Amino acid sequence: MNKTISETQAFLDAFLPAVSSVTDVDVIIAPPFTSLAAASEKMKNSAAKLAAQDVFFEEKGAFTGEVSAAMLIDAGCEAVIIGHSERRHILKESDEVINKKVRAARAHGLEVLFCIGELLAERESGKTMDVLKTQVMAGLSGVAQDGIIVAYEPVWAIGTGKTATPEQAQEAHAFVRELLAGLFGDAAQTLRILYGGSVTPENIGALMSQPDLDGALVGGASLKPDSFAQLVRFKK
Repeated sequence: MNKTISETQAFLDAFLPAVSSVTDVDVIIAPPFTSLAAASEKMKNSAAKLAAQDVFFEEKGAFTGEVSAAMLIDAGCEAVIIGHSERRHILKESDEVINKKVRAARAHGLEVLFCIGELLAERESGKTMDVLKTQVMAGLSGVAQDGIIVAYEPVWAIGTGKTATPEQAQEAHAFVRELLAGLFGDAAQTLRILYGGSVTPENIGALMSQPDLDGALVGGASLKPDSFAQLVRFKK
């Protein structure tokens, strides 16, 4: 929940030229609902994709405050984040609701950034893999692999300045890829799994050196054009 319409426009005016020469990285930007249409206009001549931060699973009707997949597409979106930890834990979204959202988004052709991750208490009690298995199997039930990007974000590392060690991140990513192989077969090897959780220009190198980390879901470091551009321009 950051940036007004004018702040979003100013951000894009600074950020897009800074990454215009980058051709080997897929960039997705997810501003608030209120800024989507203005961002879409700014991004018309950019290779970056516009995403929303959430979507509702119904087409239309008496669902005050909700936004449908068709509305997102109308505002210029090509993708949507679903199941972010803040939606799961602050707004109490269940795996069932998240699955409905994934299905609705994919039915309209929106690319889905599907978020999973464990709480600190779950990691400390040895339940990380159980949590990830439940979230993956329930959240992606009945979904094809096309248009799915998975983002692993340990909840204890989001906005805290704490980051999973590269080894911890790799262990979780490798486990998730095994789960995806059970769902999607060989396609799981090419399905992208992103790491989210206090990713910065300073730690991106160590994280991206791990074989199963295919990119980053960037939080705080994406709020400033210069730090986000540094991450986009990172080379292995």
